[in-house]
Amino acid sequence: MATLRELRTRVASISNIQRVTNAMQMVAAAKMRRAQDAIEGARPYAQQLDHVLRRLHGSVDVSQSPLLAERPVNKSIIVTVTSDRGLCGGFNGNLCRLAQGQLMEEPGEPAGLITIGRKGRDFFRNRGHDIIHDHENVFGELVFSRAAQIGQDLTRRFLSGDADRVTVVFSEFRSVAQQVPVARQLLPIVPGDESPEAETSQDYLFEPDPGALLEELVPRHVNFQIWRALLESNACEQAARMTAMDNATKNAGELIDELTREMNKERQASITLELMDIIGGAEAVAS
Repeated sequence: MATLRELRTRVASISNIQRVTNAMQMVAAAKMRRAQDAIEGARPYAQQLDHVLRRLHGSVDVSQSPLLAERPVNKSIIVTVTSDRGLCGGFNGNLCRLAQGQLMEEPGEPAGLITIGRKGRDFFRNRGHDIIHDHENVFGELVFSRAAQIGQDLTRRFLSGDADRVTVVFSEFRSVAQQVPVARQLLPIVPGDESPEAETSQDYLFEPDPGALLEELVPRHVNFQIWRALLESNACEQAARMTAMDNATKNAGELIDELTREMNKERQASITLELMDIIGGAEAVAS
């Protein structure tokens, strides 16, 4: 059984850890709110851009735009977006497992791997995967220019034939309590489905011609999808860290309560033993 001094030391140590986890929770909550605002600001633009691409897709010859033309998949690239730091629960583990499953399912030659975030890089390197390129310190200063740089690199690889399909694995922010790992095809661009009502309710006149617009909007769409994936993953990371640190703070509190009860029992036992010694000594003197 631990001594009273050892119990006091453990309580003091766990109390210090509890203060740290509580501070990390508050920092993550503040960062998550800012990241959530950034996502809510980016989503309307992404939805409208996707809507315009759907309209253009039906107005031009897809074969004239290499980024829209689908071809047999002999080579593919998986882009994995993880965090640079840990202490965020199962956030990185869930993403890496999804990406690993995606790598095994890709047809043709073994899929290439590009990582964004140190945790994903370390996960796949430790398992013997070859990484084509690793983008470091992206989340240290999250700016659109870095997303555009990554998008342009992926576009170049697709156009040069290094990949017939590019898939991005990231975590989609649904709510503070729900972050869902998803795998989305980035290239070739396949516009999503839209309801028949939306297709027939509006008629568009394109100026300049649809082909020129498509040539301008398609690269922008690729860059913005990477930017959105980074924003979503950043918000998910902070939400997961906030939840993990909240649980750690609560667990520390429960452990402190348990150790305090044990410490009180030990102190009571010590007091009882001292009283028995005093009583025994008094009886010995009286006799």
